[in-house]
Amino acid sequence: MNKPTINLIIGIAVFIFLIVLLNSFYIVSEYKQVIITQFGEPIGDAITKPGLKMKIPFIQKTNYFEKRWLEWDGDSNEIPTKDKKYIWVDTYARWRISDPLLFFQRVRNERGAQTRIDDIIDGETRDAIASFDLIEIVRSSNREFEQTEETAILDRSRAVTEIKTGREKIAHIILEQSSQKSPEIGVELIDVRIKRINYVQAVQNEVFERMKAERKRIAAKYRSEGDGESAKIRGEKERDLKQIQSEAYRTAQVLKGKADAEATKIYAKAYNLDPEFYQFTKTLEMYVASLDKETWLLLSTDIEFLKYLKSSVKR
Repeated sequence: MNKPTINLIIGIAVFIFLIVLLNSFYIVSEYKQVIITQFGEPIGDAITKPGLKMKIPFIQKTNYFEKRWLEWDGDSNEIPTKDKKYIWVDTYARWRISDPLLFFQRVRNERGAQTRIDDIIDGETRDAIASFDLIEIVRSSNREFEQTEETAILDRSRAVTEIKTGREKIAHIILEQSSQKSPEIGVELIDVRIKRINYVQAVQNEVFERMKAERKRIAAKYRSEGDGESAKIRGEKERDLKQIQSEAYRTAQVLKGKADAEATKIYAKAYNLDPEFYQFTKTLEMYVASLDKETWLLLSTDIEFLKYLKSSVKR
């Protein structure tokens, strides 16, 4: 056998040895745990201690599982409440693999575990929601609403229901019931929460119509208050205007009375100085006021009204 052939055989042998050697060792990290299977069946307990480990090459296979807490996010489900309100409930949870061997035997992998957790939590959620009224699922305490104009009107239109259990306790009930079943698949649940609650479409339409009716009532209330305030302002304006006009009329009458008194005083004084001349001027003013070119008078010649005309003719 020549040297090149020997070198080739040695190289192949070394290569096979390295492959076997590499396949004989595996690493377990701090956040992983391993189940060793041989021909598809688990061998021994789970390996949870981190480090470099050995196995039979090619015959035994490593199956890695998470040690860390994992997330489960379920789909929304339509569920009726105790008071026959149909709602969509969306939940989420945190879980971890507590028994890797049992986990592998029952569900094989995380995908299978998610499916089983869906069944467990969805079933317990449906039972819990159906056992309570909607107000218990929506609220967690009897904390009073923040009082605004709108909430005050809304509060008058509905009876206030005392919360005895509340949303957080209902979520805790779901967690307790689900935790009793999850160990059957090697899983530990640490938390279950109700992420979102929504009405079904038919109920949503009813709620929206009620909201619109409430808003219309609030708007009508505001308009009524505005009309009342407007009428009040107009009434005050009319009252103030009449008061001002009354004061002005009174002042004008006082001034007019004083002026008339002063004029009368002046007239009396002038009359006392020359009564004949005063009577003459007043008579002329009467002529001017009562006679014009289109006026016809049928009077006796001895009437007092023509006294000064007659004297003028005699002269």
